[in-house]
Amino acid sequence: MSHQPSTIPSWPENERPREKLATFGVSTLSEAELLAILIRTGTRNQTAVDIARDILQKAENNLNLLGKLSVSELSKIKGLGQVKAITLLAALELGRRRKSSEAPEKPKITKSEDAARILQPLIADLQHEEFHVLHLNRAHKVIGHRKISMGGVSATVVDPKIIFSGALELKACSIIVSHNHPSGSLKPSEQDIQLTKKLREGGRNLEITLLDHIIIAGTSFYSFADEGLL
Repeated sequence: MSHQPSTIPSWPENERPREKLATFGVSTLSEAELLAILIRTGTRNQTAVDIARDILQKAENNLNLLGKLSVSELSKIKGLGQVKAITLLAALELGRRRKSSEAPEKPKITKSEDAARILQPLIADLQHEEFHVLHLNRAHKVIGHRKISMGGVSATVVDPKIIFSGALELKACSIIVSHNHPSGSLKPSEQDIQLTKKLREGGRNLEITLLDHIIIAGTSFYSFADEGLL
């Protein structure tokens, strides 16, 4: 394997990330080359591609893990710095939002996986807890989505009145609630269990069915409905 020159401009034109993308298309680039385009410049001893490889190594070559790194953590990588770290995280966030917007306008929920598929891009990678609600019509099609609250690493405060006021406003027949566990644990806390019971009972009084409470942890999820807890 030949040793490449130390600066990208001195590489053969068809091997430079920007030129390669323009000529052959974005899908032909490796993840390191895509990151290198965002990083733009290297250092005296490292090309942007070298720095990109260091970034991927820190994230165990996993883009989901990379999206969870903070600006501070990324900035510590040699050759990166705060501005480039912010650029990378902004690009990763755009990718996540694009994935989220690919969902149909009114997807139908027939099983827990359908709801998790909508919710995971929104909260799976967060470093703090957030609580979200999906509003459904009589045909179990999603007619609304709302973030109810956000909290710290281990908990978020949820007000049932806010949850049901949004459902009533949209004339929803049922709801699915969800929150994430940044710790990666799928086990519901006692607080999660008690809140689910409270929402189930409150929904009955308002004729709004609580279909599920889904806990998101990375690429996995826990469904109260699947576990027979509703």
